[in-house]
Amino acid sequence: MEKIRIAVRKFDPFETTLKKLWDLFCLKNNITIEAEMIPLELHDLYQETITNKGLINGTWDIAHINTDWIFDAANEKAVLDLTLLINKNPPQDYPEGWHPSLLHLQQINNGTFGLPFHDGPECLIYRKDLFENPTEKENFKKQFGYELLPPKTWEQFTQIAEFFNRPEDNLYGSVFANYPDGHNMVFDFCLQLWTRGGFLLNTQNQIDINHIAAIQALDFYRNIAKNKKAVHPKSKDFGSVEAGMAFAKGEAAMTINWFGFASMCEVIEESKVKGKVAIAELPHDPNHKTASLNVYWLYTIGTGSKYQNLAYDFLRFATTSESDKLLTNEGGIGCRKSTWNDIDINKTIPFYHKLEMLHENALTLPQTPVWPKVAELIDKMVLKALESEIPSQKLLEETQNAIQKIL
Repeated sequence: MEKIRIAVRKFDPFETTLKKLWDLFCLKNNITIEAEMIPLELHDLYQETITNKGLINGTWDIAHINTDWIFDAANEKAVLDLTLLINKNPPQDYPEGWHPSLLHLQQINNGTFGLPFHDGPECLIYRKDLFENPTEKENFKKQFGYELLPPKTWEQFTQIAEFFNRPEDNLYGSVFANYPDGHNMVFDFCLQLWTRGGFLLNTQNQIDINHIAAIQALDFYRNIAKNKKAVHPKSKDFGSVEAGMAFAKGEAAMTINWFGFASMCEVIEESKVKGKVAIAELPHDPNHKTASLNVYWLYTIGTGSKYQNLAYDFLRFATTSESDKLLTNEGGIGCRKSTWNDIDINKTIPFYHKLEMLHENALTLPQTPVWPKVAELIDKMVLKALESEIPSQKLLEETQNAIQKIL
């Protein structure tokens, strides 16, 4: 029995969407080949597709690859350059249908190595029902002397998180994703760094995290993550999906997570906060501006696939405006401008049109083949900060020395 094999990022909305799209695609084009879709956690997905060369040796025909890994995948010649296929038969209104920020990370050495699948930059997600409650507003103002609004600074974020922390009601001030998977804590560190005016690259374009803004970033992050009066106690076991689910179940007043987890609250059955969620830009240092992080998922085709043409036809089908809208209704985040501005979608998810605003402040991670290794070192550093009393400055120095060795 012939089968096309797809490596899927494990997340219910992705799995249900892909199954529906494959069935519709087969029906429309009279295709009888079955698709075997294997959901994989982040680490396993990278391992299966890139480390174990699954995209090169034909184990996988199509894979979800995120933009952190695409540089690596393209350099390893694991993913197909789609340029010729796109020129011959472009996806529906390509490239105008997408915001430029969703098209550039897969452009490597004049090639195009994937099509945008799921997106949604990092933002502050909060419970507007709590923030707008007159009693809460009055009590907050009495205690802190200013209006209860989405926090503009990190100091306000801490105060608001402590104010709403009510373990007896199973409500916590905030929830983080502190499970060390090489991603979430790295992203959190970068956001802390950028919102304090710091950068990952120095003037020579080399990765350099040994400076004042980085010390402030790590100091704040380790303090908030360890603050039992402000943070969900299970944060250390949560990846971004679990942290997003805890928020959807009404267990936190605020979270910093991907936009997708805000919209998920409006569409999934398990959500206890439908209609009670809003988003805002991230807090920042008073002297610097807000920032966001844009990492997005791509559909890619393996260089070893014997179904490359069929796979590309499916990618074209899976990225139409109808398919993009379907993904959104299932709980993922469509990448097309048409979905962001869709009237039905904005009725269900009233803040959906704000995606454009988030993209305006969204920064990206350095595109270098060594980034996955650097991310691993930063991940270990943040974990050490959470589990020890070693000063941040010392941790940053040690990590920078380890980074120099890779560079």
